[in-house]
Amino acid sequence: MDNKIFIGGGGPDYGEKQGLALGYANRHGLIAGATGTGKTVTLQILAEGFSAAGVPVFLADVKGDLSGLAKSGSAEAKLHDAFTSRAAKIGFDDYGYAAFPVTFWDLFGAQGHPVRTTVAEMGPLLLARLLELTEAQEGILNIAFRVADEDGLPLLDLKDLQALLVWLGENRAELSLRYGNLSVASIGAIQRRLLVLENQGGAGLFGEPALDLADLMRCDGDGRGRINILAADTLMAAPGLYATFLLWLLSELFEELPEVGDPDKPKLVFFFDEAHLLFDDAPKALVDKVEQVARLIRSKGVGVYFITQSPADIPEDILGQLGNRVQHALRAFTARDRKNLRLAAETYRENPRFSTEEAIREVGVGEAVTSMLEKKGVPGVVERTLIRPPSSQLGPITEEERKALLAASDMAGKYDNPLDRQSAYEILAQRAADAAQAAAQAEAQEEEMEPAQREYNSARRYTGTRVTRSTSRSTRSTRSTAQEFGSALTQVVIKELKGTTGRRIVRGILGGLFKAR
Repeated sequence: MDNKIFIGGGGPDYGEKQGLALGYANRHGLIAGATGTGKTVTLQILAEGFSAAGVPVFLADVKGDLSGLAKSGSAEAKLHDAFTSRAAKIGFDDYGYAAFPVTFWDLFGAQGHPVRTTVAEMGPLLLARLLELTEAQEGILNIAFRVADEDGLPLLDLKDLQALLVWLGENRAELSLRYGNLSVASIGAIQRRLLVLENQGGAGLFGEPALDLADLMRCDGDGRGRINILAADTLMAAPGLYATFLLWLLSELFEELPEVGDPDKPKLVFFFDEAHLLFDDAPKALVDKVEQVARLIRSKGVGVYFITQSPADIPEDILGQLGNRVQHALRAFTARDRKNLRLAAETYRENPRFSTEEAIREVGVGEAVTSMLEKKGVPGVVERTLIRPPSSQLGPITEEERKALLAASDMAGKYDNPLDRQSAYEILAQRAADAAQAAAQAEAQEEEMEPAQREYNSARRYTGTRVTRSTSRSTRSTRSTAQEFGSALTQVVIKELKGTTGRRIVRGILGGLFKAR
């Protein structure tokens, strides 16, 4: 199909062939359906189609079976006969087996190249979502980022943020006058949430070298777009971390890429699997941000495709922007299921040949109800579609095959070794060390003085008394009287300060002033 990604269709029981027009692929899309209805295969064939068209892809491998994109299908495969039969039925004359260029990524660095960003790049809004902070705690996090900017304290990894929060707690009296109340309880709550994130393995996400977005937007020597696969089977144990990372990546693409208008094909296609995790219990500010990104990022040449079980998982304002849709079967066992099914059917442009609601309920595994954008971005009439078979391997590759691909990757070595340059943690630690050294030197100098002289010096600093030489031309008797008075006063002060009470008063006051300095 010219300038289209072939999806399926054809045959006596189905409508015309369905294809996703590359010129409208940046208008976003939705892949929905109950568990086991074929969403993963649809995701796989779309990734193949974009790659073949020279469009890079980023997707998360939630189940661990999309790594098969890196390996060609085989005539010895169990489903070979079924695949060739389906290809013939839908008129897929060019069907054949092929492998695709794949780059593996992993937040934990186990099944792919490590993916990192800095705390500063993540920002307080997404970090507060990741840590599940209250409004008051999020406010303190915003203060921390503000102080870091003003004091030149780079926030790169978690220990930088932890050290800065300790410093905020120690200086909260002064900072509260400027930024508002800094509650010790709230700071402690944030520290505990950071500890939980560390225990979940999230500390590896923050640091350097940070991910270069250009490494996600590459093609191979044959002009095929690279398929970037994020290993997410382990990551799903921390769904908040998964959703926040993907949202951060989407936000970075939005902020860094230039405007391109309506390109002939996307610069990158981003698949967001298990999309409901992004919106479950999300604050309104975060949902508004997702809506803004979804609305504007298409002008940057990026297409976003949400994959979830039901369209009801997506907020209406965002759902309305998803023009290309593949709807697999929805089950309607409860009243709520039936309501969601009816609402899903109402979002399609009706086909007079069948009931959309019934079709969504009845389509089998590997079938779907589809609607793609046509000329001028108008949604096409809904069609029942038999999804085409994949050309790459259905199911995961072996661990040995994955390791071989990682070793041969052009990303090998670029992100493997973390960097730990000077940042907030090191700067604050150096400040504390310098203050401790200065205090130790002052104490040592004090101890080296003679007891009487030390007490006398303390008294001078405390009372502000200074014995000065008169520079005026006065009479000899007046100068002698002043000297005798000064000598007598000095003797009295030294005598009084030799007592325990005197030493306690002077040292206590001066000690407080020194700590303040």
